[in-house]
Amino acid sequence: MPDVFKALSDPTRREILRLLKSGELTAGAIADNFAMSKPSVSHHLSTLKSAGLVFAERRGQEIVYSLDTTVFQDAMSYMMELFGPAPEEERDDE
Repeated sequence: MPDVFKALSDPTRREILRLLKSGELTAGAIADNFAMSKPSVSHHLSTLKSAGLVFAERRGQEIVYSLDTTVFQDAMSYMMELFGPAPEEERDDE
């Protein structure tokens, strides 16, 4: 899980995830949304892939990225366990 939080700590990677929320995109289409070099975007995509947050599939000359929602569900469950409401303490009615 630490890799997931490291990946999510960067605003560029969070923006990439927001873009992928609408559906799969090629690496080039993702890179077109940022004012940085394609190798820099590729590094961010690699980090997201290593954390298990995105899938990458080669289609001919292109690599197409999509979200891995299973990891998001696991991360949200983990966060709820850590920061969710605390169980109410038992009360003595005596």
